[in-house]
Amino acid sequence: MKASEERFRLLVESVRDYAIFMLDTEGYVTSWNAGAERIKGYRADEIIGRHFSVFYPREQIEADFPAYELEVTRKEGRFEDEGWRVRKDGTMFWANVVITALFTEDGALTGFAKVTRDMTERKRVEALELAERRMLEFLAMLSHELRNPLAPISNAVYMLHVKTIDDPELRYLRDVIERQVGQLSRLVDDLLEVSRVTSGSIRLQRETVEVTALVAQAVETSRPLVERRRHQLVIDIPSEPICVDGDATRLSQIIVNLLNNAAKYTPEGGRIEVSARAEGHDAIICVRDNGVGIAAEFLPKIFDLFAQGDRTLDRSEGGLGIGLTLVRRLVEMHGGSVEASSDGVGLGTEFRVTLPLHERAAHDTSATETSSKDISDTGAAMRVLIVDDNVDAAISMMLFVRMWGYDARMAHDGVSAVEAAGAYHPDVVLLDIGLPRLDGFEVASRLREDRSLDRVPLIAVTGYGQEEDRRRTREAGFAHHFVKPVDPEKLRAVLRSVHEQRHISGSPRARERR
Repeated sequence: MKASEERFRLLVESVRDYAIFMLDTEGYVTSWNAGAERIKGYRADEIIGRHFSVFYPREQIEADFPAYELEVTRKEGRFEDEGWRVRKDGTMFWANVVITALFTEDGALTGFAKVTRDMTERKRVEALELAERRMLEFLAMLSHELRNPLAPISNAVYMLHVKTIDDPELRYLRDVIERQVGQLSRLVDDLLEVSRVTSGSIRLQRETVEVTALVAQAVETSRPLVERRRHQLVIDIPSEPICVDGDATRLSQIIVNLLNNAAKYTPEGGRIEVSARAEGHDAIICVRDNGVGIAAEFLPKIFDLFAQGDRTLDRSEGGLGIGLTLVRRLVEMHGGSVEASSDGVGLGTEFRVTLPLHERAAHDTSATETSSKDISDTGAAMRVLIVDDNVDAAISMMLFVRMWGYDARMAHDGVSAVEAAGAYHPDVVLLDIGLPRLDGFEVASRLREDRSLDRVPLIAVTGYGQEEDRRRTREAGFAHHFVKPVDPEKLRAVLRSVHEQRHISGSPRARERR
């Protein structure tokens, strides 16, 4: 028995991951193990005989919390807690504490056993996760709030393009507004994208993708910015196919972000090179420029969210520091990696994306031609109800809906929308989600309860654009989900489709009359 007790004592004393020590009935330390010395910083000869309250912050001592712990342990036999504790050097650590009361066979208290675990790293990670979650929620809400004022501006610019403007200065001012709205829209898109990617709400639509075709597509997307800054663009892609398994849209987004980044941070008239090649079991995509470069101390942080290197005071080509974060997250979602290298400030930058090659298989790159009948936009009888509490957005949308030959009316809150639908009997409803009085989902529900309106197509036009928002509109019966600011031509195509279907099957009003 004595040998067994001695082995147990040696085991406890040698444990380093937990502070294990004994207290007498009044809370004074009577034993001390190696883990206690490592975690709390006291040697055994420094702490044995002192009261265990020395481990607690001042405010807990003043609140008599150590005595409370022992009192609960006496009554319950055990006490567990998490909170801040104090080391010998005065630093704080987050501790998980378990105190157990020790009794004799006849029930007399002989003391307490206390086990403490240092949980500071876990607490730090939890705090970071909470901060990131709150930040992403803020970004999603910010994106939504920014889209609302952008929508009517974008609609107004579209109408200005349609109208004949003879004054060249007015045309120039229109184009300035269009460019700046486009830039703001891209920033908002980046904010929303980073919140989606970081929260894991993006699901890749995987297929066999040809890398050289992706590069060509990305180059065309970035070409306006490259040409505006008069860069020389060199493309080096092989004639044979390089295939990867991935989401074509997201992979193209990676290359576009890198090309745009190179164009922004290369002085006018610079050189940008983009290349793709197969290397072993990987596809390698490189974007290289002779631009402003990156300081060595900043390279490790270049992909961090909101990270930006030194910029000139005018920040003419600045941004939010989001694009490269998106690149890294999207590459990693595809099982790849991305690296940045630079010889220093003013010496250019190279980004190298590595993606796993797809097994070589026959890859049909031929596009299937599709055609759709372009119906006449003279269907003035088709009625469009536009519901948006932003009056400017509703009016500007009504202008080009009417310009396409459709009849249109507006409502600016949920209750008015239901009333207007009942009186107007629209053939399609363009419905905002964030409405006063009744939100868009409640409006949709009430319209579905009306037999004369239950088959009217509902199209969400909203600032909410995350996957969860799209799922909710689908489940609520919306036929389409547009995120503000809406591309007028895409909306026009949807309305044309509704118009065509209406002629095939008859309008809801006609069916109701029958």
